[in-house]
Amino acid sequence: MSLIVEGNLVDVISDRIYPARITVEEGTIVDILEVKVPFERYILPGLIDSHVHVESSLLVPSRFAEAAVPHGLTGVISDPHEIANVLGIEGVEFMIEDGEGVPLRFHFAAPSCVPATPFESSGAVLGPEDVDRLLARDEVVALAEMMNFPGVLNEDPEVMAKIDSALSRGKPVDGHAPGLSGDDLEAYISAGISTDHECTRYEEAYEKASKGMFVQIRDGSASKNMEDLIGIADEFEFFLATDDMHAGDIIGGYMDRLLSRAVSLGVEPLRAIKAASLWPSRHYKLEGGYLDLDMPADMVIVSDLRDFNVEEVYINGELVAKDGQALFEAHPKSCGTAILQNDWSASDFHIPASGGAVRARVIKVLPDQIVSLAEEADMVVENGRILADPKNDISYLAVVNRYRPATPAVALVSGFGLERGGMASTIAHDSHNIIAVANDPETLARVVKGVSINGGYFATDGETDVSLPLPVAGLMSTESAEVVAAKEKDVTDFVRTLGCRLHAPFMTMGFQSLLVLPSLKLGDRGLFDSVNFKFVDVLLER
Repeated sequence: MSLIVEGNLVDVISDRIYPARITVEEGTIVDILEVKVPFERYILPGLIDSHVHVESSLLVPSRFAEAAVPHGLTGVISDPHEIANVLGIEGVEFMIEDGEGVPLRFHFAAPSCVPATPFESSGAVLGPEDVDRLLARDEVVALAEMMNFPGVLNEDPEVMAKIDSALSRGKPVDGHAPGLSGDDLEAYISAGISTDHECTRYEEAYEKASKGMFVQIRDGSASKNMEDLIGIADEFEFFLATDDMHAGDIIGGYMDRLLSRAVSLGVEPLRAIKAASLWPSRHYKLEGGYLDLDMPADMVIVSDLRDFNVEEVYINGELVAKDGQALFEAHPKSCGTAILQNDWSASDFHIPASGGAVRARVIKVLPDQIVSLAEEADMVVENGRILADPKNDISYLAVVNRYRPATPAVALVSGFGLERGGMASTIAHDSHNIIAVANDPETLARVVKGVSINGGYFATDGETDVSLPLPVAGLMSTESAEVVAAKEKDVTDFVRTLGCRLHAPFMTMGFQSLLVLPSLKLGDRGLFDSVNFKFVDVLLER
């Protein structure tokens, strides 16, 4: 069966935009005819998110596709290290199998750091043999972000074995090196690592791009770095990426939003489109990335090259979305929560101290950022434990091992603005233990118990409990994006009544245990200095 699509073709190979009539047979482009009459709409090559953790959408892959494809997404480089930290290879296989039932082209990267560091407890460990096994699969096109940059710089044998496994198969190695510079950056690149999505400053992005890395300019739910980094776009090839996108944000816009934002910041439309098609496709050796004879008919029809309103989406010549609606159905799979039930009490969440006052380390969260700062504060001690100080926006932060019995790790955090109540989640990057914020130990115990039942998000004001269950590995739901987004909004709105004003409070909370990001984080084994890569005490003075 033949398909004919007409519009102004955005040719990312010849850097031309011209009116064309495209003929497709059996999913492949068989003819492109340039015509004389211009059209009001534009034909783009299929759009690719060069780095995303599908689990962060809170949706299983098939449900993610339902929400994202209508916004121009035809392919993703998905790093499933969230579920890999919970369930290991079994989790990665779940993601691959669930994604096979929908038209979106899921390309996976083999998780390189499970766990992310040796300083935390995860549900699984992926060694070099496991990573090599994944890299042997056709669906796996790269080694995922190498977060253990100290291991690269020190030439750790296991780290280097994973990198060598990818390079020997001709598959690229993605990077994760926030703030790395100078000789250390050059050594990191020399190991064969070719991308980075963790830049937050223009100077950092420029240095990495000038030294040969592909900078993935990130604009997702938790980190919005495009405005700060977009200055490199005219000089260097770059990729567009989201890293983490919540269901509610996907509904409001995905690749269409990224393209529109890039153009609004001064990027020439053709270069913006290349950053979401040709350039990542070539880098990851994907089929497609541009429209030409004998190429897959992955096409996105948009109304203009400013707002990029998506009218139609074709994958392999099939119309899969029209006017913002998916034309296919998801049939999601499921699996268990992998959460150990325990009977935590308030006394488990005390920070012991002596005297009447102490100087303590405090994690300072930053709105719309996944990095944190390290601060200090004078804290009151009462009955042998440190008291939270909600008047000065200092709460308790707890991380509880969800896989085996262990004493909770408790520290101090500022930036949440909680005046009362508390919140907890089973999404705590990257090992996904239980993470919680509250102003008193009793509430910490309550929210930790509450979230352990069905996973997901849980919040309380002491009387009313509100939750978003995520029963698939404590990370995802099998419900639709609209249902999940509505429940997420309910629990987020509830948290705002407790005083929190963060745009994405649960996502921000979940990154406070990511030990590979600066500056101060909390893992299930204790407070961690992520700059010097060592555990530190909450107390500065005793």
